[in-house]
Order: sequence, then structure tokens, then C-alpha cells
Amino acid sequence: MEQEAVVIRAVTKRNARTFTLIGGIALISALCMFIASRALMGPGMICFIFGMIFTVLGIAKWMQPEVSIELRPRGLVYHHHRGSIYLEWDNIQRVDIPRSIQTFDSHDLPYIGVRLKSLLPLIDDIPPRLATGLLSEQRPLLISSLNLDGELADLEHYLNSEFTPITLEGTDFSGVQAMFARRCAQLNTQLGYHVYLPEDCLDRAPREFLALLREYRSNLRQ
Repeated sequence: MEQEAVVIRAVTKRNARTFTLIGGIALISALCMFIASRALMGPGMICFIFGMIFTVLGIAKWMQPEVSIELRPRGLVYHHHRGSIYLEWDNIQRVDIPRSIQTFDSHDLPYIGVRLKSLLPLIDDIPPRLATGLLSEQRPLLISSLNLDGELADLEHYLNSEFTPITLEGTDFSGVQAMFARRCAQLNTQLGYHVYLPEDCLDRAPREFLALLREYRSNLRQ
């Protein structure tokens, strides 16, 4: 009997309705104050600002996928609002929490790192829109991974070659696919992983998720 999939729903998805409702009420209240009296302009402006903040946060939460991660019998699926990526278990070498080393200190980064045996399946399959989004989201991660002057030279070399085509196992890639492939390779060099799943896409603590993932994979082998 095939093992059932395990579904993870992002913590960031929670309270979307509440945030949107609060924002809507605050905006309506601000409009009423603006119409009622000029003396209420100050409180109305405060309500308007908070209303906009809560409304934007609520809409952002609504835009997040209902399911962020799936553990399936054949692999792991990561759902982003720009698209999804599928990582087969046979192509996953390691899954753990990446650590940033800053001179004499090190700390866990708010991600789940996935090291792949081969980049080709990921780059060949990733939607360009998702690759573009991850390139933008991961730039601070790339900068924060540096801790030595020598690595600054590596970063400069990487940035100079970021837009050039790349060949993976005999397959040529260009454009955003090549850029994402180079980003994955650079992050693997710096932090030891190709793919980074943000902590806020989980429904539990990162180490609890890792325990769940390892238990799921162990059950698949039985």
C-alpha cells in the first residue's frame, strides 16, 4: 500500500480573513471620519494608515498557496505563489537547517536547506516566473552568507557571470534558468544547499519539520 502524502500549510496563511476584515473596517471608519468632520482628520488618517497596512497584509496572506509543502511517496513539492517545484527523493542528498558563519559566531538561518545530487531536473522543470521570484527573494540570503574577504571576490565573480548561459550535464540553459542555476550553485558553495525553503512556509518549528520528513522517508523504505 502506497504511503499517503503529508500536507504542510504555511503559518503565514493564517488569519488572512481577520487581517483583511480589520483593514476593511479601519478604512471604512477613516472614510466616515473624513466625511463627518475636519476635526476628525487626525484620527481618520491614523485609521487609514492602519487600514491600509492590515489590508495589504491580509491580501498578501490570501495570495499564499493553501498548501506550501507536500511530502509525496516520490518526492517533495514546494508550492510558492509564483509556481511549484518538485524534488524527487532519489535526487535529494541532504535536508537540514543551513548555518551562517559570521567570523567567530554561527547561527541557524530561517530556512530548510535541500542539497541535490543533480541540478538538471530542477532547472529543467522550474517555471521561469518562480525562478525570477526566488532570485529576488534569495539575494539577501546570498549577501548574508559571506564572511571572509576572499568570498567577496567570489561574489564579484558570480555577479559578473550571473547573466551568462550555463551548461548542466550536456544541456544548455540561458536567461532566467541560467541565472537561477548559478544562484543555486553559488549558495551551495557558500552554505551547502541548492534549494532554500523559508521557515514561514512551515506549520511547525524547522527541527520538527525535519523530524517529520525523516520519519516519512524512513517509512517509505520499509
